[in-house]
Amino acid sequence: MQWRALVLGLVLLRLGLHGVLWLVFGLGPSMGFYQRFPLSFGFQRLRAPDGPESPASGPAGRPGRPGGPSGPSWLQPPGPGAAAAAGRRRAPRRPEPGVCGPAHWGYVLGGRGRGPDEYEKRYSGAFPPQLRAQMRDLARGMFVFGYDNYMAHAFPQDELNPIHCRGRGPDRGDPSNLNINDVLGNYSLTLVDALDTLAIMGNSSEFQKAVKLVIDTVSFDKDSTVQVFEATIRVLGSLLSAHRIITDSKQPFGDMTIKDYDNELLHMAHDLAVRLLPAFENTKTGIPYPRVNLKTGVPPDSNNETCTAGAGSLLVEFGILSRLLGDSTFEWVARRAVKALWNLRSNDTGLLGNVVNIQTGRWVGKQSGLGAGLDSFYEYLLKSYILFGEKEDLEMFNAAYRSIQNYLRRGREACNEGEGDPPLYVNVNMFSGQLMNTWIDSLQAFFPGLQVLIGDVEDAICLHAFYYAIWKRYGALPERYNWQLQAPDVLFYPLRPELVESTYLLYQATKNPFYLHVGMDILQSLEKYTKVKCGYATLHHVIDKSKEDRMESFFLSETCKYLYLLFDEENPVHKSGTKYMFTTEGHIVSVDKHLRESPWKEFFSEEGGQEQEGKSMHRPKSPELKVINSSSNCNRVPDERRYSLPLKSIYMRQIDQMVGLI
Repeated sequence: MQWRALVLGLVLLRLGLHGVLWLVFGLGPSMGFYQRFPLSFGFQRLRAPDGPESPASGPAGRPGRPGGPSGPSWLQPPGPGAAAAAGRRRAPRRPEPGVCGPAHWGYVLGGRGRGPDEYEKRYSGAFPPQLRAQMRDLARGMFVFGYDNYMAHAFPQDELNPIHCRGRGPDRGDPSNLNINDVLGNYSLTLVDALDTLAIMGNSSEFQKAVKLVIDTVSFDKDSTVQVFEATIRVLGSLLSAHRIITDSKQPFGDMTIKDYDNELLHMAHDLAVRLLPAFENTKTGIPYPRVNLKTGVPPDSNNETCTAGAGSLLVEFGILSRLLGDSTFEWVARRAVKALWNLRSNDTGLLGNVVNIQTGRWVGKQSGLGAGLDSFYEYLLKSYILFGEKEDLEMFNAAYRSIQNYLRRGREACNEGEGDPPLYVNVNMFSGQLMNTWIDSLQAFFPGLQVLIGDVEDAICLHAFYYAIWKRYGALPERYNWQLQAPDVLFYPLRPELVESTYLLYQATKNPFYLHVGMDILQSLEKYTKVKCGYATLHHVIDKSKEDRMESFFLSETCKYLYLLFDEENPVHKSGTKYMFTTEGHIVSVDKHLRESPWKEFFSEEGGQEQEGKSMHRPKSPELKVINSSSNCNRVPDERRYSLPLKSIYMRQIDQMVGLI
């Protein structure tokens, strides 16, 4: 009996030591559930039948080494029943409480947990109000630090170099430096882009000062060649958003009115849009040129190739401008471009490529995915419908979403149930639906937020967790991540907002405190790894955390804004009774009846579009603007749907195992 007691005591002692290691250090052996996937992320690398490890591309890469693992199911094309299965996924799911069970991502992504008590303590309880206020103030302080340093060291130039504390404008010495020149137009970009963030944070005095500065100092009569897409979403969108904030009779953010304001921001938006119109002229397809010179029009050596997102994501800003002015020109050219791209989609898959020739209509880039080159095209199909109520926009979005589900979504049908890997959206050939590569880019992290808007919350939760897992590994999102090799392909992080945006929207949909913890992780990572002497700097390398001397304008207009709103539950965005929508640059727009009233519906009909096809575009020249009063707000979108998803300790344990909190 003594030897039995001794053996039992040793067993209990060993288990106790393992338990301490799990709880304190995250060490200790696995209990066997995760031993199938020894790597922390668990994405199996494929091997050729008799060769070294290599990433697979397409069906040929499916088999692994004989007798070995076959690799994640994301590498495999949809089976014969995939279309039918995807059809069953088309309708957004309304998850029930506790829908996220133990078969969540943790099964695939491996790792060792800390025990249910720790997870319950860290995630399942309410996020303390004091901590929430602290995080809100930290987000506000982050914005203020970046904004004040821009104003002190960079204004009136476009961007701040936060390491050397000086400004940056267009690269006049190297016109081919499109990374800079596509964005910077010598029009105080960061100040313009940040206007509505000042209002949302309730800083009326600085908002009024900034608006007056923009009116007095910013001009678009510049010899600057800029990308039509960037000028539209960053500058035109911000001017329109700030104009509507100023003229809103309810003034939900405090007194943001400007004394003697005479629609100057709307005049400026009109002036800029007129300077962008030449991009839509002399194009055989109606798809615009990618760049224009603000003074002279389309450059004579202009590229005839453009990306789908760049050409097809202008409708929200151009449509708002048209409806405020009562001038159909801007909405018509943007809508014509969307329809032209839509008509070029594959007859077999319904997918679009990512680069097209604007003269021939031929696809130069045949990759179809959710990231760079396509992301905001899908986003604006839905958001255009929300704002303007045009049914064809919703019909196009629904058809596109079905194709995305049919051909881009890999893995099991349900996020948390069934055999195989959790769902992931991959990059495929637009014509065949075959896998083209094994990476995703950071821009794709916007998609869970878009899924929230259509009510597909379960899928959004699952996909968001994947991107958060990558963030937890590196303290940032690498620009491109190879999910098969479990490593970044492109290592920089330019302070992008997409993961923060999806986190914010998922919290609004679920009220799940997990997303507050995600936001806190992101805030703390930004403070730790990107803060420098005069602002926040791009990470050149997400692993060694080396930096680049650049703070892009979207850091203030989007990243800081979404972080602030995540923690500011009492913000007028949430409490004023007005329904708001954010543009792809994070500019806030109220959804009201005036934007849903269009006197030119017949003009946008299929027949009307054909009648106009051969006519040259007219460019409005009159400085007289017919302004439609847009101060009142009326909800024309379906009632907001909220999903209450109480946290289960087992669910959070699986999430934590996935994201590597061990």
